[in-house]
Amino acid sequence: MIKTASIFAQVISLINRRNFKKAVAETQAERHSKKFRCWDQLICMLFCHLGSANSLREICGGLASSMGKMVHLGLHDKPNKSTLAYANQNRPWQLFEKVFYNLLSEANLIAANQKQRFRFKNPLVSIDASTIDLCLSMFDWAKFRRAKGAIKLHLMLQHKGYLPGWALITDGKTHEVKVAQKLEFAPGTIVAMDRGYVDYELFDHWTDWGVWFVTRAKSNMAYRVCRNRKFPDRSNVLKDQEIVFTGERASKLCPRRMRRIVVWDAKKEREIVLLTNHMDFAASTISSIYKERWQIELFFKAIKQNLKLKTFVGTTENAVKIQVWTALISILMLKILKMRSKFNWSLSNLTAMLRFNLLAYRDLWSWIDDPYQSPASSPPDGQLLLFEL
Repeated sequence: MIKTASIFAQVISLINRRNFKKAVAETQAERHSKKFRCWDQLICMLFCHLGSANSLREICGGLASSMGKMVHLGLHDKPNKSTLAYANQNRPWQLFEKVFYNLLSEANLIAANQKQRFRFKNPLVSIDASTIDLCLSMFDWAKFRRAKGAIKLHLMLQHKGYLPGWALITDGKTHEVKVAQKLEFAPGTIVAMDRGYVDYELFDHWTDWGVWFVTRAKSNMAYRVCRNRKFPDRSNVLKDQEIVFTGERASKLCPRRMRRIVVWDAKKEREIVLLTNHMDFAASTISSIYKERWQIELFFKAIKQNLKLKTFVGTTENAVKIQVWTALISILMLKILKMRSKFNWSLSNLTAMLRFNLLAYRDLWSWIDDPYQSPASSPPDGQLLLFEL
């Protein structure tokens, strides 16, 4: 870890340069490039997210104004707007996807030692998708509706460390179920999801594979009660039933018993009907698992509010995908800092404080442990600006 450079340089050093060079070679991302390297491009895009830059002009201008601090970032010359725009348009986004998964493997090692809210022997994951709106006149390739453009970010959240375990970027029209049908989970995995993923054939396959799911039942679900199960009186559980589907299509696609649990949501004063294929957990535990699914909603909220996923610095499909993947790399960096810090950071507060101190000379690990006390260091060359009174 670099300690005589800016906080931004120390955060960047979380990325393994050897693995990065290997990813560049595998994707041939620097083929025909003369001066502007893939590392330079990555630094620019991470500065876009962590420094909250809104345009190519702000990215390049912000880095250029940092003067000698660019050397510690691995930049040897100030970036040019047109060069960065060309790189985002033409270099393969798959490079940044590889960087994301390489960093994720390191984040998982840290998360393995963290205390977990749910101490299941079974791994718990949530799957969901979030639509990112785009202006159709500028992003004409991202057709969603007649006068609206969009892309969709499909994500799996691992509840061990609340880290994104898998991501996919599609057009806005791609349905979540089609993506879920291609996913594979280890036997014993518990998958929490919303009712947009209700697919009876998929439920049948998952049950065969030993994969458990917890979701909300659709309001028009046709079923027959086979057995009413007992549940504690003093709980939010109203019903715990074993059912079979009676709908013509559902009964053929999934001809096996499922579990229907009705719980009371006191906050919104409504009943929530849950559907699961897990027959052993207590009904209150199934309810808690579905409640835990809210973490993936919070993850989407955090990445959209704290990083640059509402405004894009490029209009081509390749440029948009690069910006999304570098946002996911940035959120992993923030998660790693949060997990390794002794200070009780919220993700939004950590993002804001990091942005304010991004180019300050501080020891990163002392700062995230004690952000309001650790003093800033002098620049390495010892040059100080003196003021006459």
